[in-house]
Parts: sequence; C-alpha cells; structure tokens
Amino acid sequence: PSRKLWDKSVRGKGNLGLKPICATEPFNIDTVDKVLRQLMTEGIKVAGGDRIGKTIIFAKSSKHAQFIVERFDANYPHLAGHFARQIDYSIPYAQSLIDDFSDPEKGPHIAVSVDMLDTGIDVPEVVNLVFFKPVRSKTKFWQMVGRGTRTRRDLFGPGQDKEEFLIFDYCQNLEFFGANPDRAEPAIAAPIGERLFRARLDLLGELVNTEHGALAEAVKNRLFDEVAGMKPDNFVVRPHRKAVERFQNRANWQSIDLEARTVLADDLAGLPSVFRDDNLPAKQFDLLVLSAQLFLLRSDPAFARAQSRIRDFASSLEALGNVPLVAKEMELILEVQTDAYWQDITVDMLETVRRRLRMLAELIEPKTRKVVITDFEDEIGVGQAMDLPELGSGLDRARFKMKTRRFIDDHKDHITLIKLRRGEQLTTQDIAELERILLENGVADPETIAILHANGGIGQFLRSLIGLDRAAAKQAFGEFLSSRNLTANQIEFIDMILDSLTENGLIDPKLFYESPFTDIDAMGIVGVFGKDDAQQVISIVRRLNDAANAA
Repeated sequence: PSRKLWDKSVRGKGNLGLKPICATEPFNIDTVDKVLRQLMTEGIKVAGGDRIGKTIIFAKSSKHAQFIVERFDANYPHLAGHFARQIDYSIPYAQSLIDDFSDPEKGPHIAVSVDMLDTGIDVPEVVNLVFFKPVRSKTKFWQMVGRGTRTRRDLFGPGQDKEEFLIFDYCQNLEFFGANPDRAEPAIAAPIGERLFRARLDLLGELVNTEHGALAEAVKNRLFDEVAGMKPDNFVVRPHRKAVERFQNRANWQSIDLEARTVLADDLAGLPSVFRDDNLPAKQFDLLVLSAQLFLLRSDPAFARAQSRIRDFASSLEALGNVPLVAKEMELILEVQTDAYWQDITVDMLETVRRRLRMLAELIEPKTRKVVITDFEDEIGVGQAMDLPELGSGLDRARFKMKTRRFIDDHKDHITLIKLRRGEQLTTQDIAELERILLENGVADPETIAILHANGGIGQFLRSLIGLDRAAAKQAFGEFLSSRNLTANQIEFIDMILDSLTENGLIDPKLFYESPFTDIDAMGIVGVFGKDDAQQVISIVRRLNDAANAA
C-alpha cells in the first residue's frame, strides 16, 4: 500500500530548543496521555470508525511499556485490561497475546512492545505505528516500518482495502533518516568470547621474551583449550579447518610468532567451541583485567581508568562481606583498594586478582535506575508530512530492492556484477551496461535510474545489495597488514571493517568514530591506529567505496 507518513513530535514546554520527548525521561504523565489521546483521535479506525485499528506502540523499555498501558487504562477505564496490552519478553504469556493481537476481531487492539514486535510478526490489519523510542539502525527502522506495509483486502468493508497506514513519530526518527538516507549500517560488536580470545592473543604477544614466562604459558594453554574444542566438521568451523587443525596440534604452540597470532586472530577468533567458559560477569571481569595487563605492559595512560574500575569492583565486593565466598578473599579485596597495592603493580599480580575474584563477579547486583514519574504539562507539535528517500520520490525503494535482489541472483555471473563484488574499479562503460540490463529486464525504468544516480549512483546501490567479497576486501588491506606489527585491537578493528564491507558493500569512514568501533577505543580509529595509520585505513576504505562508481 501507499504510505502516509506523519511526524507528530511531542515538544516540551520550557526546554531550550524544544527538544523532543525522547531526549528526556519518557515517564511523564501528561506526555503519555497526550500521545495516547492523539493516537485515539487521529489514528486510522476500523469497524465503521468505532474502533482504533490494530496499532503497535514501540516503547523504550519494559517499564516504559508498562507505564503506557497503565496510563491507557486510567484514561479509558471502559477498555482497561484488554484493549491495550504490554507485549515483550518480560511477559510469560507474550506469545498468547501475539496470537490474540493477530486476530482482527480480538483484543488487544493496541500492542505496546519492546523489541518483540519490531520484526517478524505479520499482522496485515496493523494501520498505526507509534514510535515512542529513538531508532538509529536503518535496517531495524525499516523492518519496524514494515509492520504496517502488509496489504489487507476489505479491511474497512467490502471493496475498501487497506491503502495506507500512519506513523506517529515522537522521537524524530523520520527526521533522522530523512537527513541521513544513505547512512551505512554499523558493524555489529564482536561477542565477548571473541574479544577475550583476541585480548589473550594480544597479551601473549606482549609477553614474548619477558620474565613473565609462567603467565605466557598459562595464556597459551587457555587459548589451546579453546581451539581444541573447535569441531572441524561444524559448518561454521569447516571453512577454517586447515587453521583449526594446525593449532589443535600442541607442537605448533611452542612458538607463537606474529604470523601465528595473525592466523589465530583472523581465522579462529569467535569460532564455536565445546570449551565451556564461566558466566558472563566472570568473563566481563576477565576482559577488564586482561585490558589492564595490556595497558600496563604498553605503558598506556588508559591503565589508570582500568585501575579505577578494578578498585570499584573490589569496593562492591567489600559490601558483600557477609557472603562466605567473599569473606574468604576479603584480605585481597581490601588490599586492591589501597594506593600501596598499585605502586609496584605487575601483570602477575593482576593475574592473581583475576583468578581469585572472577567467580565472585556474579554476586554483585547490577544497579537499577529508579523510575521517576513526572507530570509536567506538555504539548503536541503540528503534524508534518515527511517525504523520505526510502519511500517517497516516486520510488518504493524497499520493493525495488527486493526486485533487484532477485535480478542479481539470476545474473550473478554477469561480468560487471562480478567486478562490483570483487571491488574492481568500474568504468563508464560498466555503468552503462548496468543501466542497460536493468532496463531491458524490466527491473528499472529511466526515472528510477535517474533517482539512483541522484542518490549515490547505480554502482553503489548495487554494491550495497551484492556486498563485497571478503577476500577482495582483505587483499585491499594486504600491504597495510603485511608492513605493520598489528595489535589484537588493531586486527579486531580491521576485521570489523571487513565484516561491514562484506555485508553492506560499503562503509562510511565517519562510522569509525562511533560505536561499535569506539567500543575498542573511545577515540575510534585514531585511538586504535594513531593519526597516520588511521588516514591509511580510511584511504583504503574510500578507494573500495569509490570503485563502485565510474572512474
């Protein structure tokens, strides 16, 4: 169906610049009441206009969703308890509620959800979407919008089909994606198991030819145990079988040089293993101490921050002194909090802290934020129609992408598409050939081709669908990788770039200063590589991006 998009932003009185409500705390009674009133009065209705149509409200958290439902029940007591329901993973019977929501005539008619209804659910009767949380992932945003795009015949009566749906956006998502239509999707942060594997590899590299031989051997044994648990016949492990079998041979661990560490980091980090590590809090503490050991060996100023976190950890344990397991280690817990302990600190001393305290980490209760409910007077801004590149400009971009993907699957052996996939530089003739085959096969018309050229180019659009061959992307970094002795963090950073290029075909270097890249170092690419090498990496990425356009 066609999509009628509205930006119904809540504006708070007295805020400098009239900030949207999502920039502040969402537990304000008047704000939620007015959002619900606007939905109930201006939303699309069914049953002859007597009932609001099926609606999904995307909330920020389970507590936020609960608060919205409570305010709905307070404002509409005759509908309380059945018309609007919270549906998220905190509700034990959530699937039963989803089944009821999927029935056109059954309640709930308003589903207040956190993540559970963002993707996957197919309820053609949904005609209202309420964004009560900010979304910054382009992929997820359009998946959420997709909850309203399902066609439904006779929804409003015989011959009166669903032809539109409404988006009520209170968090400037439409404005954000309207201003950033080509925002590349950030790479996914590596799992903690993979980060631990790389951190141990990095530590092993720093310990080579030092007096900490016993620690180096312990780290080596821990890595070997994890690799030994990798099953070569597993479909994820199978492509790396040669490297796995190499390092499942204990003899090959006698000397772990740069080449060996590079293979381990590139091919084995993150592969599934039957080796069972301990609980998540223990692994998080492992990562903290491993980072501190690396900072100490490198004389990195970041060691001070890691030291402060370890002392805070010990302080939290001290408060649990009545627990026998904690009391047993109390002497060390108290010592770690003293300045004297850190004056001549060594990596071996930190290793002792890690081994003796790691299993106590799960005893520390995470701090919970208290929900503060306010009741300031709020007001609704003027509704404004939004024309987004993904949906407007005469091009149903989502549907066009699906059509183009089918075409690519049927023509994946075409020489120009192969060049795109391999990251080879396209020529003017290549672009003309792409236009020709798209037009001749009925995938696009001249107007669509013009829109693509005005929004980054046809080559970049197709590359974003095809992705980039990982081997080709890695080859582009070949000289850079071979001429430098990279740390585990630097290797991880490059791997995240390669992951994004492989998946999305392109990556905007501006993302190197955002999460998850800043999860490795707060300064992003400059903090990991330094200014000169960072420029080299960015240049390589730009060359790969630009290769999708005509030279």
